[in-house]
Amino acid sequence: MYIQQLYTGCISEAAYYIESNGEAAIVDPLRDIDPYLLLAKERNTTIRYIFETHFHADFISGHLDLCKATGAPIVYGPDTQANFDVIVAADNQEFTLGNITIQVLHTPGHTLESTCYLVKNEGGKPYAIFTGDTLFVGDVGRPDLAQKGETLTTEDLAGMLYNSLQQKIMPLADDIIVYPAHGEGSSCGKHLGPHNYSTIGEEKKSNYALQPQTKEEFIKAITEGLAVPPQYFPLNAQINKEGYEALDALLEKGLTPLNVADFKTIIRQEDNILLDTRPTGLFTQGFVPGAINIGLEGRFAEWAGSLLPFDKSLVLITENGKEKETIVRLARVGFEKFKGYLEGGYEAWKEAGEPVDMIINVDADELAMDIPFDENLVIMDVRKEVEFADGHVKDAINIPLSNLTDPGSMASINDTDNLYLHCGSGYRSVIAASLLKRQGIHNLRNVNGGYTAIKNEQKIETEKSNEVLN
Repeated sequence: MYIQQLYTGCISEAAYYIESNGEAAIVDPLRDIDPYLLLAKERNTTIRYIFETHFHADFISGHLDLCKATGAPIVYGPDTQANFDVIVAADNQEFTLGNITIQVLHTPGHTLESTCYLVKNEGGKPYAIFTGDTLFVGDVGRPDLAQKGETLTTEDLAGMLYNSLQQKIMPLADDIIVYPAHGEGSSCGKHLGPHNYSTIGEEKKSNYALQPQTKEEFIKAITEGLAVPPQYFPLNAQINKEGYEALDALLEKGLTPLNVADFKTIIRQEDNILLDTRPTGLFTQGFVPGAINIGLEGRFAEWAGSLLPFDKSLVLITENGKEKETIVRLARVGFEKFKGYLEGGYEAWKEAGEPVDMIINVDADELAMDIPFDENLVIMDVRKEVEFADGHVKDAINIPLSNLTDPGSMASINDTDNLYLHCGSGYRSVIAASLLKRQGIHNLRNVNGGYTAIKNEQKIETEKSNEVLN
């Protein structure tokens, strides 16, 4: 038996390759399926099954394209209703893969169809369990993602999750390896641990959700403090349930090169969004006016899905050679409308003599010098509320980046304000600056190094918001 985790850090997602005696199964594949096909080819195996733990909300699965490429059936757990051909497995049903077996354990709670897959080795001993979003390292799946048409409340799903954990997970042997669908940074739970796998025994010791408690105590523990899920979650779950356009077709549309003249014509249209995926350091030095910057170097797909509309077409500006990567990563979270990319990138635009915009960067010491003397200075912190509460510049306003698409979010900002933007390190604040400039707010500066640099500047007073932390 051979198991390999294929982890995609920018969306904290783990897919899995399971192999025995020349046969393989893929668990929770991403939309870009080439790594699974390549691995099977390198190991001279045949992909026999595609196992899905549930309808994912945070990414588009590769189940359909992988099924088409390999002929392997797609397997979901009980209570699954999909708009394409799947095997709806029964609870405790077993599938043979080479010399091992894979047992279906229906674990509703995160979603109704949520299912874990228990792998038994050649001797029939349970060896590893693929838990999807039912059980993470240090956490469990959020129960507030009821799908379209479902009438279940968050508390209903949380109660189901309690039963699933008590009846299906807790009785398992401590030495069984836990392979979850997500790691640290994922929005599918509250506070996932820093490791990408664990054991049942370790989770029984350290996971707050597996400690002795009543169902009522469990429901309260896992539902309190849940952040609002990203806006693209319901859309992704629906796409995974109903089907999607093949990735190759999206690449064909998105990889259309546009010269400067054609590019200008397209970006003038109201149904298009201009997205610049260059690193923040390059973007601030110069960009096409009206462009939104979400750099590939950060949690790119997650922020794109949280901030950009899905009903408008995307026109891309990337570093040369990054066009395909950009489209693939956008497709992972459900973007399917592409008009092409600027051939030659930003340099072609600048060399053509077209107008450009820029963002002024300042260091923390410059901010410190400006604070006492500028009565119109406003420090805008775009980190999450919990980050802000844990420490922020005195008198700063907190408008989290995810809120900036709300037309009312800037109600407290005046035309005369001199905005100084920052986040934790600089990635999110540049995104915020590009969004504000697109809205016509240009009197702003970005603080290099974000709060990490600010808190080390002794002349800038900081404080905590203990009432928020509690």
